[in-house]
Amino acid sequence: VAKDLALQLTALRDRGARVVSADRTQYFSLHANSGHLVTAERLDREQLCRVVERCVLHCEVIVEGEM
Repeated sequence: VAKDLALQLTALRDRGARVVSADRTQYFSLHANSGHLVTAERLDREQLCRVVERCVLHCEVIVEGEM
C-alpha cells in the first residue's frame, strides 16, 4: 500500500492510514513496519462465500490529508 500510494512508511503512519470494510469484520490490516496489506485473521472461503462462486471481499484504504 505504501508503494502504491508513493508514501514513505512514516508518512503512512503519520497520516493515520487504515483499512476499513463495509461490514464490522475487519479481514485486512496494514502492517506497520512494511506498509503491506495483510490478512488480519485466517480467512475461510467456505464460511465467507458459501454459495457464491466468485468470492470477493471489499475494503478501502483511508489516508488522512491531501494526496
